[in-house]
Amino acid sequence: MAFTDLTFDSALRDRIAAEKAGDIRPIFVTEDGTAITPSAFEEMVSASAAWLASRGIVAGDRVAIWLPNKIEWMALLFACARIGTIVGAVNTRYRTAELQHILKSSGAKMLIFEGWNSYTDFHALISELDFTALPELEMLVRIDKDSDPLPPLNNIEIDTFAMDKALPPPNIAGTPDSPILLFTTSGTTNAPKLVVHIQRGVGLHANNCATALGFDKEGARFLAVMPFCGVFGLSPTLAAIAGGAPVYLNTQFNIDLLIRTAKANAITHLFGSDEMYQQIWQTDKEALAHARICGFASFTPGMEEKLRHMAASGVPVAGLYGASELHAILSTQPLSLPIEQRLQGGGEFAGASTEIRVRNTETGELCAANEVGVLEFRAPTNFIGYFRNEAATSKAIDKEGYFHSNDVGYLRVDGTFVYMARNGDFLRLSGFLTDPKEIEEVIEKNDSVEKCQVVGIEFDGKTRPVAFVIAADAGHPPTEEDVISIAKASLAHYKVPLNVIVIDAFPTTESANGLKIQKTKLRDQAISYCRDN
Repeated sequence: MAFTDLTFDSALRDRIAAEKAGDIRPIFVTEDGTAITPSAFEEMVSASAAWLASRGIVAGDRVAIWLPNKIEWMALLFACARIGTIVGAVNTRYRTAELQHILKSSGAKMLIFEGWNSYTDFHALISELDFTALPELEMLVRIDKDSDPLPPLNNIEIDTFAMDKALPPPNIAGTPDSPILLFTTSGTTNAPKLVVHIQRGVGLHANNCATALGFDKEGARFLAVMPFCGVFGLSPTLAAIAGGAPVYLNTQFNIDLLIRTAKANAITHLFGSDEMYQQIWQTDKEALAHARICGFASFTPGMEEKLRHMAASGVPVAGLYGASELHAILSTQPLSLPIEQRLQGGGEFAGASTEIRVRNTETGELCAANEVGVLEFRAPTNFIGYFRNEAATSKAIDKEGYFHSNDVGYLRVDGTFVYMARNGDFLRLSGFLTDPKEIEEVIEKNDSVEKCQVVGIEFDGKTRPVAFVIAADAGHPPTEEDVISIAKASLAHYKVPLNVIVIDAFPTTESANGLKIQKTKLRDQAISYCRDN
């Protein structure tokens, strides 16, 4: 098993040792079919670490990576781990407002990005940053070295990343207790929180999952389609590395490419959204013929019956549970369970040392089996806290070391558990957990908007946000076009409201804690509005 001393370097050493002993499996296979052996990947990591060190990156610095699932992402991650640098993972769907908050919150010294791709001009988005609020950002680096030069931004020359084997090797400073990853959790426009993981926790979780989910079994092959910027993409990838299963890279989500890769390479392990599996199944039912586990998260309303049909047809779909604070694939429903139970979120833990309890939020007492409450977790793989946010850390982790997830569920009698929903009004948009406040606060920057509330509804098989706004001046209400235009300029496309509805007042109700907005009524109104327009 890799990650023997719970560092990234040990994982790579173990894979190289297996290669020298005759293991011919690659560690990665790129989108064009290029197989990368562990020893070849070590050369990439070594050269990447040397390049980072040549630019003055040292232990404790933060490097923000704003890239799709390319081999450079993985090489830079392992390189940063080697020199003790912390990676801030940035979603490529983010736009300037979200990037601004992540860079500010992390205090990133360097931002590594693509100049542009078929969807996004990253350089243009960076040019819109408020650099006066980013005093720690010193370097901007792109990876597409064969493109035309890019002009400086804020008097910062755009450097180009290079895996330079001629550079002297850097000091190895990474240890099991070195912080390695910052993941964004809810709230990127108002006091965003960055989850901190150390190498020990990441490595132990990868080892646990490799064994529990069969990444270490003969013939195992993993297709990485979820983005590395989140735990849902990164945790299974590292588990595959720990188990020795080749990782097949898809740099963007494309259903036809996914199916071709899965069929051509007899993919056994796949993780993604319920909608992703439905698209696969509708397009080509043979694509999952070699699958041993198809772990999914329930992101899209109305998918239950379709998943039941897939499961009944023999597809090994199984519900999962995870969180940025806990890693993805923390638990998986056993395939031996009846289909109805197998398709629920939750399951059994990958690591035997993971503990769970369920608390009744009204009484404060712990819940018995089958009693619904809020889930709390304790494990040596948990995050160590929120970066530069002691108040949020102390609120989320109690004195006994349990993380209070704010997720609702219950324990089964057999010791497994069921995740039901977020304890609040969070939305799953395009596979990402999104706080409606992120959208509301951007819309409220419009001078014509006094207040905004956002709810999610199902539209064309996906959850889409709908915004309700109260006009700052009743005589001059905002137009839907103006509000959506502002949202598009600041937010990822999946957070842009489907519709904007102007109302005089939000529906409210009295509670023990004061006046509360009735989002259920807003949601019903949004459904009616979208149906009629």
